[in-house]
Amino acid sequence: MPGKIEAYVQDGLVETDLQLALRAVITGAAVAMPHFSALADLPRELKADGSVVTAADRAVEAAIREVLTDARPDDAILGEEEGGATAGAARRWIIDPIDGTRLFVEGDDRWLVLLGLEEDGEIVAGVAAHPAQGSIWWASRGGGTFEGRIVGGRAVAATPVRVTEGGPDTLEESRLGVVPEEWAPHLVAPLKAITPPLPWRIHPGLMVARGELDLAIQTGGQIWDFAATSLILTEAGGSFSGLNGRTRPGPGASLYARSEALREAALEVLADARHSA
Repeated sequence: MPGKIEAYVQDGLVETDLQLALRAVITGAAVAMPHFSALADLPRELKADGSVVTAADRAVEAAIREVLTDARPDDAILGEEEGGATAGAARRWIIDPIDGTRLFVEGDDRWLVLLGLEEDGEIVAGVAAHPAQGSIWWASRGGGTFEGRIVGGRAVAATPVRVTEGGPDTLEESRLGVVPEEWAPHLVAPLKAITPPLPWRIHPGLMVARGELDLAIQTGGQIWDFAATSLILTEAGGSFSGLNGRTRPGPGASLYARSEALREAALEVLADARHSA
């Protein structure tokens, strides 16, 4: 992987899926930032599930869809705001235009733009950006995980990312992250009783991939919340699953772990707590 990822077709070369994903996310990030800079004027409403949605969410998704449709008109698209192909497509792009809308509307810079590509049920490319922090992560199946910066509409300064290797596989010695804790305090209580959660400046799943945490739990979400970050973690050497052990991204709470053994240890603790409740 070169030190700079060109986000556009150059010299007549066709974009790879990963390059397209990077371009789409960077385009979405550019649409989001003016809204983030003018929050006082941003209309917002509650969806049926009680979550916040804004004009920024819709504008970002529309921008990403336009990039993808122009480049890959035959591919299916599923987005959090506009819906789309729910299953069965050979190739499906999965968009979370603003992951963490509540953070966004509060002026907190930890929100993300997420995009994953699914082929025959497997995530094969994923990009996650913290636009307000200028950072971006990407991964392709078998190609590893990289972190870079968004500069001039491109992803630059690519740095390989790996989980902490050879660390503890016991919860007592692990560094834990929780997002968002307020959704399900009862769910995370068994893990917090063993190891206290640490504060996070970037998504905790990305911190596991980067080696700054050993374990993270995301207490809820849909496939678009996990498509990109699950691949970024596993290509960095980590282990991902839902609380039912499902290793493909899907609805519900999910675990990001430095190792399979640590993930299984966390699943066991959570299962024991549910059975004894």
